[in-house]
Amino acid sequence: MKFMFAALLAGGLATACTTPSAPTDTTSLAPAESPAAEAPVASFDYASVFGQDDRPAADYEQYEVRKSKDVLAFTGILPGMTVVDLEAGGGTYTELFSRVAGDSGKVYMQNPPAFDAFLGDAVSKRVDGRLANVTPVRAPFDDLSVIPDASADLVTWLLGPHELWYTPEGAEPGDLGDPETAFAEIARVTKPGGHFIALDHMAPVGAPATTGGETHRIDKAIIIAMAEANGFTLVEESDLLANAEDDGSLNVFDPSIRRKTNRFLLKFTKG
Repeated sequence: MKFMFAALLAGGLATACTTPSAPTDTTSLAPAESPAAEAPVASFDYASVFGQDDRPAADYEQYEVRKSKDVLAFTGILPGMTVVDLEAGGGTYTELFSRVAGDSGKVYMQNPPAFDAFLGDAVSKRVDGRLANVTPVRAPFDDLSVIPDASADLVTWLLGPHELWYTPEGAEPGDLGDPETAFAEIARVTKPGGHFIALDHMAPVGAPATTGGETHRIDKAIIIAMAEANGFTLVEESDLLANAEDDGSLNVFDPSIRRKTNRFLLKFTKG
C-alpha cells in the first residue's frame, strides 16, 4: 500500500475525490451553541484562506478536486476555535484550519507513528517557522492524551476513519489504534456542543468494518453508530462528495474510480 501513503504526502490525506465543482460564493456558517476558546466571530469568509502564498504548491492543485472550500464551510470552523485534525498527513487541511483559527485559535495536527516512514519531513516543513498556532501530535488514534479533556471545538477526520481497520506495511495489527478507544478519545477531547466531522469513502451498505483494511472504505452506519455510542448526535449530512455511480466494491485506488469515489460527509454534535 505504499502508493496510499504517497498520496498522503501530496495532499495531507490519502484521497480520491470527485469531479471538481465551480468555486462557491463566500459561505458563512456558525455551529449552533458551539463553545470556543475566545468567543469566535459568527461568520467567516472562507474564500479568504485560499489565496496564493508560501504554502506547498500541491495544495493549490488539490483544492478544487477536493472541493475544499465547501468542506471547510461544512465544518463550521471559526476564528478562535481549537481544532483537532486527525490523520492530518502532510497538512493540506491543517493549513486551512490554521489560517481560519487565527492567532487566538489552536490546531492539533495528528498523525500515527506508523505513518512516519511515508510522511518523512512533510509535517516539519508544513509547520516549522510557518504555522505558529499548530501543534503536531505523533500518536495513534486511540491515544490523544496530549490534548486536554473537553478542549476542542472541532475534531475532523477527513478520509480516515477506515484506517482503524488497516495495517500499514511494516506495522502490526492494531498499531493505528483500537476503534472503540479511538472514538472514546474523540469524545473526551471534544467540548460539550462541539463538533466532530467524519468524511470517508463509502463501502456497500452492511459491509463489515474490516472492509476498511481491504478497499479503504467503510459503511457510514458503522461510523454513525460508534459516534453515537460516545455521546455524539448526527446533526447534518452532505452529499457534496457523493457519487451514485460508485457501487463501493472497488479499492479506492483502482484507476477506474480513483478521485471519483462515493464519499459521505457527516457532522456530529457532542451532547
